Amino acid sequence: MQTLTAGSPAPDFTLPDQNGAPVSLNDFKGKKVLAYFYPKAMTPGCTVQACGLRDSKSELDALNVVVLGISIDPVKRLPKFIERDNLNFTLLSDEDHAVAEQFGVWGEKKFMGKVYDGLHRISFLINEDGVIEHVFNKFKTKDHHEVVLAYLNGNS
Repeated sequence: MQTLTAGSPAPDFTLPDQNGAPVSLNDFKGKKVLAYFYPKAMTPGCTVQACGLRDSKSELDALNVVVLGISIDPVKRLPKFIERDNLNFTLLSDEDHAVAEQFGVWGEKKFMGKVYDGLHRISFLINEDGVIEHVFNKFKTKDHHEVVLAYLNGNS
């Protein structure tokens, strides 16, 4: 697994959102994009992480940041996650994990002695020109939004 690093151009991608509509990274030129990869909608850790971002939306908006949550969940699962937790940002379905592979967040994982391929919980801050500005890969799910905001506010 070769995770992209700061300074790399972000791969342009188009994925279906929670309504099945295509969303491209290019749609957000001129804004910063927090592309955060999470393993599975409606699981405890992913819920805590999403709710932290939900509750930080006004601060992120003020900093010109759009949040895109990306998982390998099928499109039909995403509206349930949004509705259940009142999420106020876009979720994208990367069912074949092609985009996750481009970003280098798909690879070997270990859980309870089992080894399998899966999605790693890593976030990328992409600047207004489509270049990865920062990679967030060391955080707890409950602190993710705080780590992102601290970086954006120059306190990382």
